Amino acid sequence: MTPLIELRGIRKRYGGGSTGRPEVEVLHGIDLSIQAGEFVAIVGQSGSGKSTLMNLLGCLDRASDGSYHFNGRDVAALDADALAWLRREAFGFVFQGYHLIATDSAQENVEMPAIYAGSARPARAARAQALLGRLGLADKRHLRPNQLSGGQQQRVSIARALMNGGRIILADEPTGALDSQSGAEVMALLHELADAGHAIVLITHDRKIAAQARRVIEIRDGCIVSDSEPSPCTAPTQAALPPPDMDEAMQKSGSQPLADLREALRSAWRSMRIHRARTALTLLGIVIGVASVIVMLAVGMGARQEVVARMGAMGATVMYINNRKPPQGGPTGVTTLADLEAVEQLPEVAHAMPVARDPATVRYGNVAWQGDTIAATSAWPAIHNWPVAQGRFFTDAEDAELAPVVVIGKKVHERFFEGRKALGELLLIGTTPFQVVGVMSEKGAGDGGQSQDDLVVVPYRSGILRIFPNGKSFDPHYTVIRARDSQSVLPAQAAIENLLRLRHGREDFYVANAAARLQAAAQAKDSMTTMLSLIAAVSLLVGGIGGMNVMLMAVKERTREIGIRMATGARQWDIQRQFMTEAVLVTMVGGTVGVFLGVLIGAVLVFLGGAVVLSVSAMLLAFGCAVVTGLVFGWMPARQAARLEPVVALGG
Repeated sequence: MTPLIELRGIRKRYGGGSTGRPEVEVLHGIDLSIQAGEFVAIVGQSGSGKSTLMNLLGCLDRASDGSYHFNGRDVAALDADALAWLRREAFGFVFQGYHLIATDSAQENVEMPAIYAGSARPARAARAQALLGRLGLADKRHLRPNQLSGGQQQRVSIARALMNGGRIILADEPTGALDSQSGAEVMALLHELADAGHAIVLITHDRKIAAQARRVIEIRDGCIVSDSEPSPCTAPTQAALPPPDMDEAMQKSGSQPLADLREALRSAWRSMRIHRARTALTLLGIVIGVASVIVMLAVGMGARQEVVARMGAMGATVMYINNRKPPQGGPTGVTTLADLEAVEQLPEVAHAMPVARDPATVRYGNVAWQGDTIAATSAWPAIHNWPVAQGRFFTDAEDAELAPVVVIGKKVHERFFEGRKALGELLLIGTTPFQVVGVMSEKGAGDGGQSQDDLVVVPYRSGILRIFPNGKSFDPHYTVIRARDSQSVLPAQAAIENLLRLRHGREDFYVANAAARLQAAAQAKDSMTTMLSLIAAVSLLVGGIGGMNVMLMAVKERTREIGIRMATGARQWDIQRQFMTEAVLVTMVGGTVGVFLGVLIGAVLVFLGGAVVLSVSAMLLAFGCAVVTGLVFGWMPARQAARLEPVVALGG
């Protein structure tokens, strides 16, 4: 008959090699066979190697030399997931220190092996309740370990060992931390399990406890010194439970992604609630980072929107032709009206408007003002995208007839008329009266920061002849050009320069591109926004690094919990998913709070009159970055936790 467990020449050494510690051999060539249904006690003093042997039997540790066959299968050939399957499906552990997860209730501790086996929630809950009821703990199932006595905790660990069948119960000093009555109750339970066909391997230093087993093996200094074979009178009353069919079971997937994720989220949320201080420290960096990204992007987008609005107000397709001395020397150039007629014929140009501009004294009643007087054509509102608020703008006919009419800016209207109707009134500009026919809408500050509303505009020819003292020539002081669209700005500028260069024979002019200046300003705002966003992103990165450090601390704090989960059958992926879920959940909570805080700060800035544009895309970007940060910086702690050896983790 194939033994259930067969050890041949098993040795276990610690230290040596790259560890820098002296090599110590704890087990020296152990040979041992255990059949299904046996009740075996391994007895020995502290330091004899019995607990090390149990860890090897339960696949919590690997032997340094020798062979271990489980139901004929070489355990050394199994990978980490297959070993986890064995711990989950074949073994049930009962530890001296109980090894229950402190944050879970008794029922949740019992259910744990079934979770990793992929059992449905209703089925595992019903089985856990049945096991706890069988062990007299039906009314204690919602209590946590610290609310139970030592005997009750040990019975919970026995129920957990039986959750997936527990064909082999490995009990390490199960009565060592109990009083005599609780110890007797636990031994009675083990006897019941042995009678039901479970294989029991009892590790103890107490020979009286060992004597209750059907087979007693004594170990001393890492060697088996005696082995009593079971007698017929102590044979199990029922047939031994068959070992699990490993080949068939390993082909079945016990994984239920949604259920596994739900369990990971539940555990992560509970851990966050219990470790509030640690969670708050982790959240702080994420919240600050996300809120900073949102606020910085909102401020940057608000600044850009201001530039775009100014571009629209000033005309994103506006250019200016100014006269100058040519680089090679000579008199200052003159751009004539004939030049403008030629420029206006270019396909890229929509309007070409001559402008004369000089200060002049403007009077109304007893009020006088020395201000900006402009002579222009009727194209002024269209070129500058500047509508009339009251009345109308003068016409080409009025310009040709030298009509003494004027359109005034909003501030001029406030200065002279103080809210009264201005239309039809006469303003004395210089020595000539001009009738007000329109009031321009409010424009605000110009590119140089000066108000554009403090001006008066008269027809071009009237201004040249009636206002400006040296107006013997109709040549403009400068020219305003409007391209047909924003894509035509640069081609129009090149075409104008080529045309005037040909007409003048020299370059005694220059074309100022207002749109290019505004675009440069917009680019500067974009650069500033990018820089501010990078600073905010750095704070988010720092928050992520802080979160990683806290998660690494959490791994150290919860090393024993990791060992308990591994002992009950958790695979490396299960452990990694648990800590990754916790890291992502923390960053999601932090991201949500950060988004709320960022929106709140943005709303306050808007209330205070700041140029802020809150963007949903920016919020999603910041939130997404927080989640990615959680994934990236949670991966290393999660990987470290998953790669722990079960026996090392349990000792933590």
